[in-house]
Amino acid sequence: MGDSAAPAPLDAASANALRERWTDVKQRIAAAAMRSGRKASDVVLVAVTKSGSIDQIRELVNMGQVDLGENRVQQLVQRAATISEWVGRPREIDPKSPQPPMVRWHMIGSLQRNKARKCMEVARLIHGVDSLRLAEELQAAAVRRESPMEVLVEVNVSGEASKKGIAPPAVRHMLDQMDTMMNLKVRGLMCMAPLDGGLDAARRTFERCSEIFHECQRSGAGGDRFDILSMGMSGDFEVAIECGANLVRVGSAVIGPPLVEELSEEA
Repeated sequence: MGDSAAPAPLDAASANALRERWTDVKQRIAAAAMRSGRKASDVVLVAVTKSGSIDQIRELVNMGQVDLGENRVQQLVQRAATISEWVGRPREIDPKSPQPPMVRWHMIGSLQRNKARKCMEVARLIHGVDSLRLAEELQAAAVRRESPMEVLVEVNVSGEASKKGIAPPAVRHMLDQMDTMMNLKVRGLMCMAPLDGGLDAARRTFERCSEIFHECQRSGAGGDRFDILSMGMSGDFEVAIECGANLVRVGSAVIGPPLVEELSEEA
C-alpha cells in the first residue's frame, strides 16, 4: 500500500520513542567513531525509512536527520516528492520562518536498469552499482544532468551467491571502466555483511572492504573524490565504523517496528 494508508500523525509517545532511538544510534555512532580514532562528525548516518511512515520521516527531518535512504525506486520517488512539498510549504508562507533542512535521498537497494532514469531524478547518491551494465545505463540516463550522478560501487566481499556486487579482484577494473563515463562520479565503495557468521564474519568482511577501498585511494583509481565507504546496518554498524566505514545505513534501530507496508516494485 502507499503512503496514503499511513497512520495518523505521531502522538507524543511515538515521537519521543523515535527521538530516543535516533539519539541512541547517534551516540553509538559517536562511541564507535571514537574507538576508531575519529569524531562522530566523520560518520554520516543514513536513516533507512523504507518501513517507516511519512510522519516518522517528517519527525526525523525536524530533528535534523537530513540523509534518508529507500530501497525501492517507486517509494523513493513518492516520498521524495511528499517531503519536498512539505519542506517547501513554510518557505512559501513565510520565507523568514524557521525552515526544515533540505533532505538528501539515498538509493540503497538493488537498482533495476529500467528504473535508472527515474531514480536519478531524486537520489543524491546511488549506493548499489553492482555491474558494468548498470553503470552504462546510468551513464546514458545522466546525459542531460547538469552535474555527474554520484554513485558507489557495490563489492560482494563475502562471495555469497545471494548477494550482488563486484568481486574484489574486479573492483579496480570496474573503476577504470567507470572513469571513462563522464556523467558518473564514483564516490566510493559499498558492501554488506554476510547473512551467516554473526559479528565476527561481519568484521572480516568490513575489514576486507576497507582494505580494497584504501588500495583504490592509494592508486588513484577512484579519482580525487573517492572518499565514501558505506558499510554497516542496524545489527552491525558499530563494527563497520570500527573497520573504517564513514557512512552507515540504519533502519530498524532508528525507525523501530514497521508501520507501513512497503510498495511493490512495478514489473
